[in-house]
Amino acid sequence: MTLRLALLPLCLAGSAALAAPILDDAVRQRAEELTRTGMHASIVIAVIDGKHSAVYGFGSVQAGKNIKPGADTVYQIGSVTKTMTGLLLADAVAENKVRLDEPVATLLPGYTLPAFDGKTISLLDLATHYSSLPRLPDNFAPKDPANPYADYSEAKQRQFLAAYHLPHAPGTAFDYSNIGYAVLGTALAAQAGSSYEALLQKRIAVPLGMRSTSNKPTHGMLARLAPGHLLSGEPTPAWELNVVAPAGGVYSSARDMVAYLQAFMFKPLRPYALAIQPQRPLAADGDTKIGLSWLLEQKQGHSYAWHSGQTGGYASYAAFTTDGKRGVMVLTNTARDVDALGLSTLLPGTPLPPLKKPQAAIALPRAALAEYVGQYPLDKDFTLTVTLGKNGLEAAGTGMGSAPLFASAKDQFFFRAIDADLAFTRDAGGKIASAVLTQGGQDVILPRKP
Repeated sequence: MTLRLALLPLCLAGSAALAAPILDDAVRQRAEELTRTGMHASIVIAVIDGKHSAVYGFGSVQAGKNIKPGADTVYQIGSVTKTMTGLLLADAVAENKVRLDEPVATLLPGYTLPAFDGKTISLLDLATHYSSLPRLPDNFAPKDPANPYADYSEAKQRQFLAAYHLPHAPGTAFDYSNIGYAVLGTALAAQAGSSYEALLQKRIAVPLGMRSTSNKPTHGMLARLAPGHLLSGEPTPAWELNVVAPAGGVYSSARDMVAYLQAFMFKPLRPYALAIQPQRPLAADGDTKIGLSWLLEQKQGHSYAWHSGQTGGYASYAAFTTDGKRGVMVLTNTARDVDALGLSTLLPGTPLPPLKKPQAAIALPRAALAEYVGQYPLDKDFTLTVTLGKNGLEAAGTGMGSAPLFASAKDQFFFRAIDADLAFTRDAGGKIASAVLTQGGQDVILPRKP
């Protein structure tokens, strides 16, 4: 009886209960399994079908308590925040306050901005990840890996921009950049003469009636916040993103995100249309385009816009078909992606990937595990850091949460949080020389930092 009650949708729109959109059976069963097995603490799925919407909740907001999540449960939405920053840019363009091709330097006169052979970074370059800026700044060195952006200030952002050398000209290639969106949010706030939070409230949250959406959650929002969890299932505080907030710091609820997506789906206003207008390709050989943050794709004869997000304790997925007929928002308080759930909800019948079956682990002495501790850089933007915690080895990528490693043999490890393996190689003297990360059928060699 409790399970049936937990699966009843909360109808947000439409007067008849029969009008509530039905969640696809395969998605419902998968969400039940993910929360039942502890892979996700809780999951909320909002389904928009025409003018009607419904929210389905799974799992429990509080560990050990049967508190089902619902339409007003608050989650951190991670990089879905970027779509809001992109919309703020579209709004400023529609109000003739800025131009897409305008150099960002004109909005930040107190900054020194990098350029490449005289080619400057435009607002469009930032919004489409064509700025040539890296994913993370090269002076990103968090004091607390569990809250990595907490000490990254505007002063550090200024310092990074003044010293950074672009590897290629802006506008020539797609390079996903969190720091790029931080700079875009800073520039838009400066142009408006306000903070990013004030701009978010004035131009998006208040007009759309989004009372549970903020970069700085109120006491009421915190009372409804689903506490975050690492991939391991351990509780973790929500990240404080500070100056990087325009890239991923917003909190929201399913109710608010329904209103947000419907603004794109049903309001023929210029800012919303401009935000999902294709601007550039993601790759020369691909069909995916990018608007002002939104990724634009076609599947099963449907054109849709989407974006996903993840922080240390949360993950999210937002999408809608550009004909305005179908939309979805998935929120979870575990740092494990929900993209597959989201796409299968948006386009019913889209196969869900099989869940990774539990793999048997062996115990290795702590002295043996200590050999693997170290840093394994891929490039200047990404390093895999292996540490030895109280429960064994853990690995964390730059700007990402930590995940436990389990041994299957000497020098051979696997993750349970993600579908990936990590093997270690040794030099002629028997010392660890590198790590080989295997994910999605591809091997990536990460040399150990001396």
